[in-house]
Amino acid sequence: MHKSFKVTLGAVGILAVASFTSGYTPAYMANAPAVLTGIGAMLTCSARYVSGIEPEQNFKDLTSYSPLLENLEITYDDAARRVEAGLFGMKSASAQYREGLGCALDIGDTSPLDVAQIPAKPEEPNALWPLGNKVLAPNTAIQQTLENIMAADNAAGLQTRALLVVKDGQVAGETYADGFDARSKLLGWSMAKSFNALMLGNMEMRGLIDPAKKPVFDAWTEGERADISLENMLHMASGLDLSEVYDPGEAVTAMLFTAQNPAAVGLEAELLAAPGTHYDYSSATSLLLSKLVFDAAGGTLNASLENLDTHFIRPMGMQDFVMEVDPSGVFLGSSFMLASARDWARMGQIMLNGGTLNGHRFVTEGWVKRALATNATENKKAYGYQFWLNRGDANPRWPGLPADAYAALGSREQQVMMFPSENMIIVRLGWTLDGKYPISKNFSQILAAGG
Repeated sequence: MHKSFKVTLGAVGILAVASFTSGYTPAYMANAPAVLTGIGAMLTCSARYVSGIEPEQNFKDLTSYSPLLENLEITYDDAARRVEAGLFGMKSASAQYREGLGCALDIGDTSPLDVAQIPAKPEEPNALWPLGNKVLAPNTAIQQTLENIMAADNAAGLQTRALLVVKDGQVAGETYADGFDARSKLLGWSMAKSFNALMLGNMEMRGLIDPAKKPVFDAWTEGERADISLENMLHMASGLDLSEVYDPGEAVTAMLFTAQNPAAVGLEAELLAAPGTHYDYSSATSLLLSKLVFDAAGGTLNASLENLDTHFIRPMGMQDFVMEVDPSGVFLGSSFMLASARDWARMGQIMLNGGTLNGHRFVTEGWVKRALATNATENKKAYGYQFWLNRGDANPRWPGLPADAYAALGSREQQVMMFPSENMIIVRLGWTLDGKYPISKNFSQILAAGG
């Protein structure tokens, strides 16, 4: 058992000072302890027991999100693979690791998770990536460039942990920071949204989801929410009051860190704008899309696991991957997918191939084209079906990179970026403060090396 903690003021004192100095609302104050401990338990459990990150680094990663998190006491039970996060005895939360499921918060009835039927891990074929995990000798110029960038990144405190390049359908170079390797499962944060979108596209192809169906959920049968389309949700343009505000008391923090059934929270959201008119990035919306996947797969955790295994993990050749679930057993498809750089790149290769990989079709070519088309909102058009586009707005998202670039992106500068004109994928995983990673500069160097 291991404890990592920092004691300063008492919890009540901390929150009172925060309220006085920052003008936090009573709702913020009431919900803050549960949210803080929920974040602490979930993130440290996943990092420790899925990614293998040591407690000291784990605590540094956690507290980079907020100084308030420095006041948590994190207790690891390595024998049970369980983490508890306490806030000076005032509030605590815990998360439990389960093989094949990763970590989930202990909220309400989690018994379905304990009896989940985890599909056997597929035998790793003795084959080249992407079917297997064998790779060819690296491209010398690309490999050297990756090693140079890794060294420069970490000398500058950017905490890059994995860099990988796929060129012309094969791994052309990869490098890892100390403590990580090609099998390390690393958190992709919102890159999970892109994978979740692929699952929806796959279900559409198989006739399990009708993209034209309205209302998307039966709970929206009456009222204006009945006009929301699946495409509106994929474009982050549902119009729902589900903004990406990570304050205690907001929908997204409740859904991710305090709710037993997150979808039930999101389904109650009110409409603020006409569907399809206004882009408003929303992890809560992506969690509702996860519920749609869950229902279409059969409405049980075991059915969801079977669907994931049969239609993605095995045909993709995934070897080092987990999609974590909420306490009710629904995949957390907004944020909590952990995978190796090689497995993240497999997702990118499906998109680059127009929907296929390893001789298997995952989504239609038409779906890929729709997924990468600009949207029709009034404020931000450079966003597809949970993929970020370099084109569509007045200015490119990544100046200096090809206009056809698009990416799955996640907090702390996780990136799987595709370059169709170069037939290249770049994967970058790490723990850099958002907005601080020199994407255009570094990726331009890699593209030049691959030219």
